[in-house]
Amino acid sequence: MTTDTKEVSMAMNEIKNSPLNTYIDYCRKGQLAYQVCTEDNTPFFYPRVVAPKSGSSKLEWRVSQGLGTVYATTTVTDTSKDKPAYNVAMIDLEEGFRMMSRVEDIASDEVKVGMKVKMRMHPGGEKQAPYPVFVPVGGGK
Repeated sequence: MTTDTKEVSMAMNEIKNSPLNTYIDYCRKGQLAYQVCTEDNTPFFYPRVVAPKSGSSKLEWRVSQGLGTVYATTTVTDTSKDKPAYNVAMIDLEEGFRMMSRVEDIASDEVKVGMKVKMRMHPGGEKQAPYPVFVPVGGGK
């Protein structure tokens, strides 16, 4: 079986233009992007090729203002290692979508359901793309 160079090139373009890569490009600009189905105007997150509710591929990207409310939170501890506890939180964004992240600048056990938060982009690193985290509105520690 032979692989056509054109097929490989097309496949690479699909990867470059994937919803995940588009999202990461927004993150590199410090922006929290999400998608909206243009057929029913439903916002959603995480990036996808079709809308989860309608199954439509008619999607557009929008940029969130980054303001939200903690919907749920839990503290994660790793007793086998000498690492500090951290929280994992579900954040309801004002634009109408929910995402998983964490709340920083505050002790993990002080993160509460209903807390108002705002997005801050973590810069990532050499092997990790930038990613959004949240901080309490009005500051933390």
